[in-house]
Amino acid sequence: MEMLAPYTTLGLGGPAAEFAQADSAEQLVSLVAAADRESRPTLILGGGSNVVVADEGFDGLVIRVANLGVSVSRDGEQVLVTVEAGEDWDPLVARAVAEGWAGIECMSGIPGLVGSTPIQNVGAYGQEVAQTIWCVRAYDRKTRQVVDLEARQCGFSYRDSAFKRDLSRHVVLAVTYALDVSAISGPVAYQELAGRLGVEVGERVPLARARAAVLELRRGKGMVLDPADPDTRSVGSFFTNPILSAAEAAALAARAPGHPSWSVGDGAIKVPAAWLIEQAGFPKGYEHGPVRISTKHTLALTNPGSGTTADLLALARQVRDGVHEKFGVTLVNEPVMVGCAL
Repeated sequence: MEMLAPYTTLGLGGPAAEFAQADSAEQLVSLVAAADRESRPTLILGGGSNVVVADEGFDGLVIRVANLGVSVSRDGEQVLVTVEAGEDWDPLVARAVAEGWAGIECMSGIPGLVGSTPIQNVGAYGQEVAQTIWCVRAYDRKTRQVVDLEARQCGFSYRDSAFKRDLSRHVVLAVTYALDVSAISGPVAYQELAGRLGVEVGERVPLARARAAVLELRRGKGMVLDPADPDTRSVGSFFTNPILSAAEAAALAARAPGHPSWSVGDGAIKVPAAWLIEQAGFPKGYEHGPVRISTKHTLALTNPGSGTTADLLALARQVRDGVHEKFGVTLVNEPVMVGCAL
């Protein structure tokens, strides 16, 4: 049996009952279709950067996505870049910056494969892939057909999508991004990034400058994979920033006057999960047995080397419950749970 821990950025996860690698979209479809016909449980595994696998592993077939290829076509002032699901995300961003394709530069340094980006609606520093995805090619396990889904059919929302809400239905084969032909970034939308760049929110900067600043910020938070840095043995942000209704926002304001937040419309607000965690008594470096909160970033739960998934989940529950007890806000995990749950 193949151990899954080496295929995850946490370095956690037990064995797979069966393991196969798909080197082409056709092979990926064939493996999934065959497993479905035989009613075998199936796990589609990409870069392992947004998944928490149980210590017991996965009692079924794990298919590792490894189909490669990039094609580009010009469409007026945009390029349509079609990327196979098994391509690494950050090299794509690096190429876009080098070629003068704007729209994904602020998502530099995010680990994982292209195929996972629409599932999670990956985003960072004011950009998310929903802003640039033109269409997603996927295998629909319900209809047993390969389909091309336009962005409006993907149900994108904050760190969410129709793919994530029903992980059992679609297998992403390729993603087409519509990027602007420009050597200048889109408007800088995130205050922290604007501050690092020395510009005002809404200003534009050269693509390479935006990428360099984002990578610098992410490295400072342990969010760029580095074998020499134990803080990068994580899934990035473990919890999403809570979005509170007007009533929930009022209740939080009563408990924590002057707390940081930003409006998302209709009286709702988004609250930084990192602030909630720290104020609930869980600082950077907080340890729970062999696992800990990153020493660089409160949102990252890390496995420096000898932990188990059970250890990590115990820490996550402690943080979630502590935040709820103090603020009445329930944190939600961002990574996908395989064989386990909070």
